[in-house]
Amino acid sequence: MLVVKDVSKQYGDFTAIESINLEFSTGLYGLLAPNGAGKTTLIKMLATLISPTKGEILYNGKNISDMDDRYRELLGYLPQHFGYYKNYSPKQYLLYLAALKGMGKKEALHIIEELLEKVALSDVINKKMKKFSGGMIQRVGIAQALLNNPKILILDEPTAGLDPKERARFRHMLTDLARERLVIISTHIVSDIESIANEIIMIKNKRLLYKDSVENICSSLNGNVFETTIAYDQLEDFRLKHSLLSEKQEYGNMRVRFIHKGEAERNWTVVPPQLEDVFLYEYRDEIEGEV
Repeated sequence: MLVVKDVSKQYGDFTAIESINLEFSTGLYGLLAPNGAGKTTLIKMLATLISPTKGEILYNGKNISDMDDRYRELLGYLPQHFGYYKNYSPKQYLLYLAALKGMGKKEALHIIEELLEKVALSDVINKKMKKFSGGMIQRVGIAQALLNNPKILILDEPTAGLDPKERARFRHMLTDLARERLVIISTHIVSDIESIANEIIMIKNKRLLYKDSVENICSSLNGNVFETTIAYDQLEDFRLKHSLLSEKQEYGNMRVRFIHKGEAERNWTVVPPQLEDVFLYEYRDEIEGEV
């Protein structure tokens, strides 16, 4: 079990995250928040790239900083931007990393071939990566994170550059991997994790907002999510009065999905809340600030 115990991280006068308490066991966890909310800070601490200013992170009761290499041997990590050699093939690159990890060449070759098949790169195993698309490079990154068959797999924005078909394949792969290990995915893309995560973790204002199932998190907006159709010239006024979640043109009018807490009007239809509704509502100020 991995435990984050009263962890805070400060950079001078700036606090990135504050008093975070979490427990992880086998399964898949989605760390969901907008860019800049502290996701990557937490991920880097879990990967021992940076240390908490306060608190500690424990694996089976032992501080991961004290465990040092013993913890890293259990860890697979894909950073948001990882380094690679453009003139290497995936096979050469993964063999290089395997050697750094102390793996024998014969053992590594067998594992590498299996991994590259798993991420659908078998047909380019010996081609130089300088010719690869962004999605192909990301799949190489996923393969390197799995190289040591980790018990803890941490992925920071892993679907960047993947097309819809690749994302679907990736979700299926993660579901299989999470059956026997702890998988933590940091993302701001709700659809990447909504259908596969055992629990969702949301951080807001530097503190833990939710750590719960998708169903329970969505229930926080039960009875408050509506859809209705309005004339296009009413849209601006409607935006000022309600928290809009989505807008869609429909037969010359606008179909809107929105949050309302209070008495509903007759032409409004209450709809089941989705995780994206919670995300857009909880982070409405941060998301608007990014535009």
